[in-house]
Amino acid sequence: MVDSGKINWHEDMFSVLRSQNITLVGHVPDAGHTPLIRLCERQNDMDVVTLTTEEEGVGLLSGAWAGGRKGVLLMQSSGVGNCINALALPQICRIPFFTIVSMRGEWGEFIPWQVPMGQATPSVLGAMDVKVFRADRQEDVGATVDAAANFSFNTRQSSAVLLSQKMIGAKQFKEG
Repeated sequence: MVDSGKINWHEDMFSVLRSQNITLVGHVPDAGHTPLIRLCERQNDMDVVTLTTEEEGVGLLSGAWAGGRKGVLLMQSSGVGNCINALALPQICRIPFFTIVSMRGEWGEFIPWQVPMGQATPSVLGAMDVKVFRADRQEDVGATVDAAANFSFNTRQSSAVLLSQKMIGAKQFKEG
């Protein structure tokens, strides 16, 4: 989708969620996901659940699947570390787990403690048998999210789309 010469990759993700019949969105608040969260909140047939920790999302989506619903967990790369133990549930029970991760600790990062988990995110997910898909360019986001969702829901396995920090834009510290 093009808007004033720019790709609206949040709209692209939203379109994929709709086409995949995803009706549950779990998230820990994150600026990188805010436009997508707002789009989902406007839908009467989508439930958007704000979580206190990311691992709650793994349980939420697993329970939703058992109840016949599809969901997605939106989180930041720093939250992946909080989910390590919980990611065993969908793996062992063959529940399709689908997450979209906004990356930190990469391009232009200014907070040192974001770097270790940001750098480890692909390996940590891989160690828990989560198939990693990565979007580095806005024009690839929709197709990447669709491929990952199809992978999860068709094979009953876990997948994560990593949205690169270079694409999202590095956060800046602003003195008040």
